[in-house]
Amino acid sequence: MKKCLAGCYLLMSLCVASSCTTKNNQQTGKVETAEESTFSGVRIVPEYARGFELSYRDGYVLADIRDPQNEESTTFHYALVRRGMKPAGIPGSYTVIETPIRSVICMTSLQLSNFIKIGELDKVVGVTSTRHLFNKEMNERLESGKTAKIGIEGNFDNEVIMSMNPDLILVSPFKRGGYETLKDVGIPLIPHLGYKEMTPLGQAEWVKFVGLLLGQEQKANETFDAIAMRYNELKELTAEGKVKKRPVVLSGEMRGGNWYAVGGESFLAQLFEDAGAD
Repeated sequence: MKKCLAGCYLLMSLCVASSCTTKNNQQTGKVETAEESTFSGVRIVPEYARGFELSYRDGYVLADIRDPQNEESTTFHYALVRRGMKPAGIPGSYTVIETPIRSVICMTSLQLSNFIKIGELDKVVGVTSTRHLFNKEMNERLESGKTAKIGIEGNFDNEVIMSMNPDLILVSPFKRGGYETLKDVGIPLIPHLGYKEMTPLGQAEWVKFVGLLLGQEQKANETFDAIAMRYNELKELTAEGKVKKRPVVLSGEMRGGNWYAVGGESFLAQLFEDAGAD
């Protein structure tokens, strides 16, 4: 009888241990241990973007972000870890960011377009100016109060930002606009420098970085691959010998009564359909 009870206790212990150390992925049917699930097997590898570099380590990812137009610019360092885990060996100069992020504030339409394309608008709890925002889902979120307006560059409402309590704020640190005051709210700021990339595909590839923050690496890679394929299809239509007359096209924006020409933004906006524009 004692042997039987001992056997039962042993079996129960093994079952409990198994349930605590494994997770059943219902989508793939794969059973993964907690150690294997630290990060997904899908990696983000930037091919065109020059503004961010990723280094995969044991249990975390080091992200180095810099101005792709200026190699001597300030480099921002982040260590991305899975929520609730504390891997060893993270360099002290890196700011730890838990992922997947649950909420975020976007400062530009380019940032917002990444969340639109991945299908994660429910994570966006705050945005800046909505004057030219045409995305139906985001406008509905604004009307219902699920997403808040935080003000405009240089005049952010810190009280609204703190009330939303996002996991992080995506910023454009090399633009004008009062980002220094945001440091006082105690919420991590991460630069999104897609607007500084010199090529359309470099700009578009920042969707991969956002996918990494969201824990949606596979979806982000697939999204970018589709954009790159369409871009190359259109590029092929204008290849040498296929077009006799090439028009000159300028894109830009109106500020303070003056029109400023900028490169790549209009084309990228078309690639990211449904995204609003600042």
